[in-house]
Amino acid sequence: MSGIKIDTAKMKNKKIAIDIRQVSKADNAAIVALDAEITGANKSAYWTDILDRFAGPGRRTERYFLVATSADDELLGFIVGEIRAWEFGSPPCGWVLALNVSPGHRERGIGESLLDALCTEFRNADITTLRTMVLGNDKVNLSFFRGEGLAAGPYIELEKHLD
Repeated sequence: MSGIKIDTAKMKNKKIAIDIRQVSKADNAAIVALDAEITGANKSAYWTDILDRFAGPGRRTERYFLVATSADDELLGFIVGEIRAWEFGSPPCGWVLALNVSPGHRERGIGESLLDALCTEFRNADITTLRTMVLGNDKVNLSFFRGEGLAAGPYIELEKHLD
């Protein structure tokens, strides 16, 4: 994906122009810092591994890691997605694995623009379904994804504590 210039001037009357592009290794520190700001945990090793798998030389074509940057190349947000196939009989679909937008830049259309760019990549790969998982009490992300048209799908997540 080449950089996409997006002017979100009409988003809640808060003008901001962004560029959406494929992640690079140079984005690692900013991604770690943004994730730590949002989650309260420094997961440097995790994000280095994700960058290696989703942006490294051996990157598989069904993996996407897009970043949104400002005109001065400040990282404003990112989205990670992957085409997954055939789990539990499911046909191939696109998964949103992570989506973060800087708290100071939210409600300006950045998350929506990142999601739209990822959906375009999925459509270009002939994928017609998008999925993600959100904690049931995560009102911010539930509201965002529902506002983007996502709803409960045909699968139910099950879990067992192994302590």
